[in-house]
Amino acid sequence: MREIGFHHGCEAKSEINRGLEFYQYLFHDWNKLSWDVACDAAMKFMPLLEKDWAQYVDEIRGIATGADVTLASILALNVRTEIAFGMWSDGCTALSWKGEKSSFLAQNWDWEQKQKENLIRLRIKQQKKPNIDMITEAGIIGKIGLNSAGVGVCLNAIKAKGIDFSKLPCHLALRTCLDSRSRAEAVDALQRAGVASSSHILVADPDGATGLECSFKGVVLLPMSEEGLITHTNHYIQEHVGVEEEAPFKDTKSRLIRENELVKGLKPSVESIETVLRDEDDFPVSINRHQADDITIATVFSIVMDLSGPVADVCIGRPTAPEQRLQLRPLVA
Repeated sequence: MREIGFHHGCEAKSEINRGLEFYQYLFHDWNKLSWDVACDAAMKFMPLLEKDWAQYVDEIRGIATGADVTLASILALNVRTEIAFGMWSDGCTALSWKGEKSSFLAQNWDWEQKQKENLIRLRIKQQKKPNIDMITEAGIIGKIGLNSAGVGVCLNAIKAKGIDFSKLPCHLALRTCLDSRSRAEAVDALQRAGVASSSHILVADPDGATGLECSFKGVVLLPMSEEGLITHTNHYIQEHVGVEEEAPFKDTKSRLIRENELVKGLKPSVESIETVLRDEDDFPVSINRHQADDITIATVFSIVMDLSGPVADVCIGRPTAPEQRLQLRPLVA
């Protein structure tokens, strides 16, 4: 795993260093945290990770070596959600849709536009685990994508207080899904490990999808509807006892309502889902989000996965104004 990380660090050194500068600024500007304090907070996860997730520590060490930065800095990138104590909310819209012959998983990932230049396509060939193809922020080992077993994963950030350093950080939970051979295996792994902070992780395979609404208290499952759908934005849908959810993006509920309106009358297909992700109702805080006035978050990339392939179509930039298109297709093991 260290060799995988080393290649990641070497090949994406520039993107990693820009990303570190970006998050140093963000932690200070949004959370009033110095980078040293952020790194100290990240290192609180090391006892758990070295004990139960040594393969991820090895990969993170490799990235740090390859990029010529500290281990604590790369770990801080990978646990950025937890360091911010659930106060950040990447404003995203996600959905899964199981049809008769195909299983689709998709989302718009909305975040600060300055981080767009630091996105990379990360392809990982592994022994004894599925191969992975994903879009991630440079230096982060788990994000949004799919694997050679047809397992895919998406993420919705949720603003809720609470962190548990004895549970798996959010982005490493995404990697755990991508290391799994089935949706059931991924769900079981996250239920056993727990997730350290608030988020919604949407995991799917050719047989369907399961939503996992996570908090430091536990994982609550979100099943498919009778139509084979799961739709989600940036707030909890299920009840989470003992969890204090912060005021979410004012548009998260309206985006979910709009998402559910759009899928009515459509049949599951790549084209139908792309129609949903391009929607600009309630612009600029639409599903297809745009920067405007004091709003600095917009859609950074859009992805639609057909897990029966498995293959994914990715649009870098807003789906109505694509800057780059690429196709993810993990190497068949």
